[in-house]
Amino acid sequence: MSVSAAHNGNVEKRSFNRTSEIGRFAAMVEKELLELLRSFKLLWVPLVFILLGIMQPVSSYFMPIILEQAGNLPEGVIANMPKPQGAEVLAQTLQQFGTLGVLVLALVCMGVVSGERNSGAASLILVKPISLYSYIGSKWTAMLVLTWGSLAAGYLAAWYYTGLLIGSVPFKDIVSSLLIYGLWLTLLVTLTVFFSTMLKSPAGAAFSSIGCIAVFSLLAGIFPKQLGWSPGALSGFAYQAVSASIMKGDYFGWAIVSALAIIAGALAAAVWLLRRSSSVE
Repeated sequence: MSVSAAHNGNVEKRSFNRTSEIGRFAAMVEKELLELLRSFKLLWVPLVFILLGIMQPVSSYFMPIILEQAGNLPEGVIANMPKPQGAEVLAQTLQQFGTLGVLVLALVCMGVVSGERNSGAASLILVKPISLYSYIGSKWTAMLVLTWGSLAAGYLAAWYYTGLLIGSVPFKDIVSSLLIYGLWLTLLVTLTVFFSTMLKSPAGAAFSSIGCIAVFSLLAGIFPKQLGWSPGALSGFAYQAVSASIMKGDYFGWAIVSALAIIAGALAAAVWLLRRSSSVE
């Protein structure tokens, strides 16, 4: 009887600890989102993506008029200029997100851990009963909320104006390309969190993550057959998805698996590095 009671007590204790850990994690996520709100990042980052999303269809629609006003062009060039397709405009929008959008996200995320370590806030937080997994995971989750929300807002704005000015694109193609490109940006955010944990310089974390993303894309572009399975091919698959011509072969699946593996490995490495750092001693 006493053994059964002790067993039940241990089960209840483990259940309580698990519930408490989830509660602390939720509280940490709420704290991170509140800081993003107070710093207006939850406002201006989505606005940047919305602006980038609107610019591409609008500029594509008015490009003949802009070139005509610029002058110095042979006769008939503007008249023979082909009208862009909606899928092409949205693929170009994703390319805008892949340049300016990536830079904005890296700059926003670069001090997520290193900033608190340099200020001493990390040591104060980790003195409390907050696990390293909750600490890193909460920051990663909050940044993903910001990233996915900004991407969705900007991409849907581009889809709306593309349909209004140029031509409609099926919504299912928008969703599939959004999910693929969101995974690509998730990899960027995860690498930035990792480098922010490893390096004390926020700028170093930003440029290191951007450099890794650039190397992934460059190698996948130079060696498409040999490295078509790498995460660097995800952006290309997103461009294909918006035109409903994605090649869902072995490369596509392996590109997703490799990206998820790197994301999981980078998060685990960030926790390991933080455990060995002086901020938790």
